[in-house]
Parts: sequence; structure tokens; C-alpha cells
Amino acid sequence: MVNYMKKTLQKISILILTIILISTIWPMRAEAGFEIPGTCQVQINSGAASTVKTLDYSYDYNTYLSLRDVAMLLNGTDKSFSLEITGNAISMNLGNAYTPVGVENISWEDSENPDISLRRNEFKVNEKKVFYYTMIMKLPSGDYDCFMMAADLAMILDMNITVSSSGFLQIHTQEPFDISPVALEQAGYFYGVNSVLVGDAVTGEIYYRYQSDLAYPIASTSKLMTCLLTMDAISAGQITLEEQVTISDAVQLLSESGDGVIPLEAGQQISVQELLLGALLPSSNECALCLAEAIAGSEEAFVEMMNQKAQELGLSQTTFFNSNGLPFYTEDFIPSKRQNTMSADDMFRLVSYLLKVYPQVTDITSLENAALESIDFEVRNTNPLLYNMPEVTGLKTGTTNKAGACLVTSLKADDGIREHDLVVIVLGSEDSIERGRVSGLLARYALNTFYTGVEKTESDETQTYGEIPVHAEAAAEQIIRTARRR
Repeated sequence: MVNYMKKTLQKISILILTIILISTIWPMRAEAGFEIPGTCQVQINSGAASTVKTLDYSYDYNTYLSLRDVAMLLNGTDKSFSLEITGNAISMNLGNAYTPVGVENISWEDSENPDISLRRNEFKVNEKKVFYYTMIMKLPSGDYDCFMMAADLAMILDMNITVSSSGFLQIHTQEPFDISPVALEQAGYFYGVNSVLVGDAVTGEIYYRYQSDLAYPIASTSKLMTCLLTMDAISAGQITLEEQVTISDAVQLLSESGDGVIPLEAGQQISVQELLLGALLPSSNECALCLAEAIAGSEEAFVEMMNQKAQELGLSQTTFFNSNGLPFYTEDFIPSKRQNTMSADDMFRLVSYLLKVYPQVTDITSLENAALESIDFEVRNTNPLLYNMPEVTGLKTGTTNKAGACLVTSLKADDGIREHDLVVIVLGSEDSIERGRVSGLLARYALNTFYTGVEKTESDETQTYGEIPVHAEAAAEQIIRTARRR
């Protein structure tokens, strides 16, 4: 009997060990990077086609182009650029001639699949830091090359790239970068997101929308409502930007958790202005909670205010459970996991109202970084488009497992009569890489649509949303603007 028990225990131990080994090894293999080297043919304007090395990242047709190869082909055109690449940094200087290193426009020297990471390397264009995801690898020759998406390169250089056939790209240096969201939708591009919307917050015009009437989790973009209620409290004289707020135990606990962003200790004093900086730039959950407690006395009371404000603004597909957008668990025996939800249509209404009534919010959201002097802490803006496009003025990022990666972007545009706030909303992209790329494409589409007056995908009729006081004035301005373009 004893021997039987020993053998049984041994079998159980072996089984448990096997399960542990499988559970640790298998995910590592499943998540490992896998880049497939290849080539494509690239034609500059009407010239001869040349070979450009490519890497398909993890999947076929998820293709990144050799920056050195493209730089060589663009030499002598008005889109030429010089290039310096190290093990973790890229520097492009537009308008300069490219100096070849001898590895350009030839096939791969080694057929073995490389194993390198796609990451946000240090990237500068004309000495200004920008944010694009790239792969840097050391070639057998000893030189470094950088691989990036054709769309990202086209946006940087403001030129048009088309695919005329499989494995054949055409670069049109004389044509500005342009996209059609309708064509992207028909090609299935937006299958990887929950919803998107592009519009003019001043006139209420919608340039493009995709699944914008459906409610989805919105993660930390919830903090835009927290910001709005904070601005309301300041406007009503309830608090001031300079007022010092005492950090509570609950705020400290959140700060010390895995969802903490800024170190805050109970009993510390911090200003309302700094709390807004913390909530909007690095997306501090504890700063949002602190604002909620300062304004309403408790987060529960503040959430009631959030939902009441949503009703006032006519946000029919919106529900808030907390001030920051983190997952919210109920106190039930089997707890339910809830998240703040909103449709892209509702988000556009909220943002349009916020920018109309409190335009000074962009004084915060357009900052790349800021100092929280009360606690001697530096914060950085998490919005990648702020670094890539001079027109961008905000507004907010957000990410949870359920919500995916979200980004609400505002851009300044001027029609010669007044400034307009263009808004791009992307909810539920797979990761921050796609969030930035989809938002960047649509932001450029928004600017092009505004300035060229090309046909939109929606009716040109001005829309009004709840309390947004823009209808009559905006309608007149739109008529004038259209006449000026013609």
C-alpha cells in the first residue's frame, strides 16, 4: 500500500511538473518575435524599379521596408533624406543627400530568419523627436538598417505610395500623402478597431465614422469627463487651480498598486493644476481619483455627477463606474467586472462641448512634459501624435485589456475666418502601435478634408449635439468657407 501511494505521488508530481513546464515554455514560444525577410520592387515616379529589402513582422503582408534602400532610391528627388542609424536610434534629415554604405538595393545576404523586436526606438526627423515603431537590425556587413511601415514613411515625407501589384510599390514624390477611409474600410482595415470617428468640433460636421453609434469600453479616455467636471467646479468657484488638495489613503493605495502612475502619499499636498496635469498627460489614475474626492467628497458621488453630466449632454450610449477608466469590480459574491463605456458619437459630443466651453484644456494636453513641483516629479504626455504632427493639441490616450488601445486626438485648423478643432476618435485598437498608426492616418485625412474641401463620407449638413452652442454660427461659417474654396 505504501509503495502504491509513493508511485501515485510520483506520477502526480511528474504531471504537475509537466504542466508547469508547458505553461511556462509554450507562451514564450507563442509570443516570440518572428520576422520573415523578403524583397519587393519599388518604382520612384516613372523610373526603373529597384529591389528593396522587407521584413514581414509575425504575419505575411505586415511588411516593413528597409529605410536605407528607400533612401537610396529617393536620392536626387525632392524627398531625399540623409540617414544615421545606430543600434537603437535613427536620425533623418529631410532634403539632404543620402550617403550609401554599400548594402542598399540588394537581396538579403543571409536567408535565415532574423529575430529582432519591433519597438519604439529613438527617432528624430530634422533633430525633432518623433514616435514611430521600427525594427533596427545589424546586417552581416556590420552596418545597421532600420525597417518601418510604408504608411509611416509616406506620412513623414508627405508623399503618396501605391501598390500596383503584389510585391510592387510605386512612390509618387510629387503627390502629397492622401488616404480614403472608405477605401480602407472596404479593404477591412478597420476590422482591428472597435470604432472610429473624424469630425469638426466647431461645426459638428462628421467627415467619417465607423461603428460610431455602438458603446465600447473607453479606458482612460474617461478622464476627459473628469477633466470637464473639474473645469465646471473651477468655473463655479468651488475650487481653484492653485488650491492645495490633501492626498487620501485611497489615493495612496491606488498609487502603490499595479495601476499606479505617480507616487502619491497620504497627507501630501498637491494643487488642482498638478492633478489635472497628472491625469491628462501620463494618465495618472490616482490623480483622477484625487480630483473626484476633492470635488464631490467621494468617488461614488463623483460618478453620479459624471453620469448626470452625460445625460445633460445627450450622451445616450455612455455609462461611468469610476473617475479613471480602470476595470471596476462589484461587491457581489461572484463579482462582476465592469468598465466605463461610451460610443464614438458620444465621445465626439463630449469633446466638442469640452473644447467649446473650456478651450484652455489644450494648454495642458498640448504639453509634451511638465513638472509637478509639489511632489518633485516629471510627467510626459503619452499621446504619440503630439510629437509627430505640429497641428495636434491633445487630447487623451487610454488602454485596458477589454477596451484595447484608445486615442482621442484634437488638431487645430484655420480656414482664414477662425480656428477649428478637428477631432479623431479611435476606440479599441489591438495595441498602441495600431492606435498611433490609425489615428495618424485619420488625422491627416481630417486636415486634408478641412483644407481641400474634398467630398466627405457623411452629409455636409451641420449637426448639433445637446448643449453645444455652435449651430447657427457654424452653419454660416461653413457656407462662407465652402464659397472661399470654390
